[in-house]
Amino acid sequence: MTTQNNQTTVPVEKTIASLGLVGVLCGGPSHEREISLKSGTAVHEALSSLDIRTELVTLSSDPEKIPDEIRLSGIRCAFIALHGPFGEDGTVQSILEELKIPYTGSDVEASRYAMDKISARRRWIAAKLPVPYVVEAEPISALTRAKDMVFPIVVKPAGQGSSIGMSIVDTMEELAPAAEKAGQFGERIILEEYLPGPEVTVGILEDRPLPVVQVIPKNRFYDYEAKYTPGMTEYRVPAPISKEETASVQEIALKAHEVLGCRSFSRVDFILVPGRGPVILEINTIPGMTESSLLPKAAKAAGIGFPELCRRMLASALL
Repeated sequence: MTTQNNQTTVPVEKTIASLGLVGVLCGGPSHEREISLKSGTAVHEALSSLDIRTELVTLSSDPEKIPDEIRLSGIRCAFIALHGPFGEDGTVQSILEELKIPYTGSDVEASRYAMDKISARRRWIAAKLPVPYVVEAEPISALTRAKDMVFPIVVKPAGQGSSIGMSIVDTMEELAPAAEKAGQFGERIILEEYLPGPEVTVGILEDRPLPVVQVIPKNRFYDYEAKYTPGMTEYRVPAPISKEETASVQEIALKAHEVLGCRSFSRVDFILVPGRGPVILEINTIPGMTESSLLPKAAKAAGIGFPELCRRMLASALL
């Protein structure tokens, strides 16, 4: 791997054609399976339109079967379009490394750190990046752990994406059900200060920030329904913020990406808190690739069409 102006570049002797048959991995066992199927189909069609040898590999919901499913597919390279646990937490990356199949995006370690909101936050704090105040808890200890927090607070699983299992609670009475809901997706949950302000996201491509996207959901927050139901969210690209705010949030996004050791692409979500500035919510190492997804919107604003975006993401497997 070589770098120039903070941009990851592919050695000239390697080409996408040298990757052989590319398998777009989708489906899988996470709660985001249906979205993964849509992302995978879109990526497969885009790469095929560029005459790249591509096969859509729909993985089962049984994690134990997946290594054999990948091995028997005959693919020589993997474009990972698996969202949530298994796809984003280093599991499938580890399987692919054991099979000696190159893959797109971040490696095992970076994926693990990024998917675990607690681990990611600790690294960002060490790097002096802005994060919300968070209390770690288990569902059974949530009431005790929240006793000194100011409501409303955000309750969510420590290792899920797409706002699955997330709630905003306004009173202590609402906390127990919200903690139980989050606990359905893992024993570790987080209680996070509620931050007012516009939500924005910064896509990273080839280790460089893309235009900022503002997200304006019709629901109270950018939940699963708002993410994937047409008409439930307004998107403004580029975000209507000052040049100074744009530069600041892009710089912080790139640092958040680099601190975790992410490779080539990711997406970093923020709240722009009045009087406080950008605060990192989370990072996604396998961003959605559907029609309503944020990374493709940011890339389009930078003049990068969807097929070209997929080609550039595929090139990360060459690094």
